[in-house]
Amino acid sequence: MNGFVHGDDCTVDDDATVGHGEFDEPTRIGDGATIRAGSIVYGDVTIGDEFTTGHDVLVREGTTIGDDVLVGTKTVIDGQTTIGSHVSLQTNVYIPTETTIEDNVFIGPSAALTNDEYPIRTDNGLEGPTIEEGASIGANATLLPGVTVGENAFVAAGSVVTEDVPPNTLAVGTPATTQALPEPLEGANQIA
Repeated sequence: MNGFVHGDDCTVDDDATVGHGEFDEPTRIGDGATIRAGSIVYGDVTIGDEFTTGHDVLVREGTTIGDDVLVGTKTVIDGQTTIGSHVSLQTNVYIPTETTIEDNVFIGPSAALTNDEYPIRTDNGLEGPTIEEGASIGANATLLPGVTVGENAFVAAGSVVTEDVPPNTLAVGTPATTQALPEPLEGANQIA
């Protein structure tokens, strides 16, 4: 089976592909979605209401996405991933398999999340990062496999996160170290 099922008021550009591949389950998209040209959404993907992509987005099979999610141009969601509601993934973000992104999360341009501790050298299985509710990841940050970024934490641009980031802290540097959130960064993201 392939194809897709969608709600009301959805726009899929002519040059976008939704329901790509042969899967037992079709792609399901809620109301008010906009999928722009060049984007490919595989089969066996479930997407909530008010989903919006930039151009040339890839969403692989086995992905579940909540409501009010923005996926920026040239972003890749590599499948077997869970993304909550009110999430903003900016341009050129990479989300690997086995990743969990909770509600009200912001991930800046060109952030790279990883899931393979020793690529190609060993077969230890894949474990993507977990981004807890309200966290923000700055542009060009890199998150290593299995790390958790805690609730309302903030990862500074360009940081390399090698260890868990506690809730309500700032991670900065290479490798990232944590410190108290500066006052302007305290509180919840303003996505919803």
